[in-house]
Amino acid sequence: MDFKREKISIIAAGLLIGIISSVLVLLGNPANMGFCIACFLRDTAGALGLHSAAAVQYARPEIIGLVLGSFLIALGRKELVSRGGSSPLTRFVLSFFVMTGCLMFLGCPFRMILRLAGGDMNAVFGLAGFVCGILAGVFFLNQGYSLGRTYRLPVLEGRLLPVIQVIVLVLLIGVPSLLHFTEADGGPGAKHAAVFVSLAAGLIVGALAQRTRLCMAGGIRDMVLFRESKLLLGFAAIAVSALICNLVLNAVTQGSYFTLGMAGQPVAHTDGLWNFLGMLLAGFGCVLLGGCPLRQLVLAGEGNSDSAVTVIGLMAGAAFAHNFGLASSAEGPSANGKIAVIIGIAVVSVIAYMNTYQKKE
Repeated sequence: MDFKREKISIIAAGLLIGIISSVLVLLGNPANMGFCIACFLRDTAGALGLHSAAAVQYARPEIIGLVLGSFLIALGRKELVSRGGSSPLTRFVLSFFVMTGCLMFLGCPFRMILRLAGGDMNAVFGLAGFVCGILAGVFFLNQGYSLGRTYRLPVLEGRLLPVIQVIVLVLLIGVPSLLHFTEADGGPGAKHAAVFVSLAAGLIVGALAQRTRLCMAGGIRDMVLFRESKLLLGFAAIAVSALICNLVLNAVTQGSYFTLGMAGQPVAHTDGLWNFLGMLLAGFGCVLLGGCPLRQLVLAGEGNSDSAVTVIGLMAGAAFAHNFGLASSAEGPSANGKIAVIIGIAVVSVIAYMNTYQKKE
């Protein structure tokens, strides 16, 4: 595929993903949350009993679909390779704090774009913080930051996370009594599209993201480092198509799919400083990990066990955040959450420094 065709493919994929995200809200997902990797991993962690926050418990089929969509495309194109071994414990810690930042902001980079497309101006502060975090990460990349090389691993190692997703799907469909669910009208976890609609959406987005390498953090990173805009254009396309869909849905349904402003936005708070700092932490960590949460799920589907560890770290971070009162709410950030974000920025900075300047013992 030549460069021009590749760019067109990425934009086309972004346009389709934006439409899918808006349609999922129409079909039942929370407002401005057609897709949110952080939120959906948090809900899934709750469904598995890893946290007890009753408002956010549901095994999101979109997550299952993302991993399996990437897996199936990689398998079909003979790109499925088991690999890993690049500082897995460090990746776990980084992803733990990426989730801490996301739950301070109440959304991952994907949802940040969808919140903007829904008119939520609080996400502007998140976007500014995310860019600053990426710039901090790029500084260390330019100085030689690395978590080390990856290695070829046994076949099973790269298949385990897709297998786990299949097991969760079987539980969701066949034995739901073993999972935890938010009660009707009990919170965001109770709002979702039909299982097979959500699964199909995840499969499509996972396949598209696998082929195009979509990554919000990678898009901004590549623009800064190489003046390469193709990945960033993909997310711009998501924002444009989601915005247009939201405006159309407003006109057709007389609903509130697009509401311009800051106050009263769904599953959001108006504290600009902590929206900024939360996404600064997320952006910084994403660059050091080599990709945003969406990209990590796709890589895990391709057989990358380092990314699988990252996904587990994200879920652990979500569980910890809700068990210990770190996550924000519509009322604003918690005191514990603020402390955790500051600690996270410090820890991520130390990891960046140590893996740039102190790599040799």
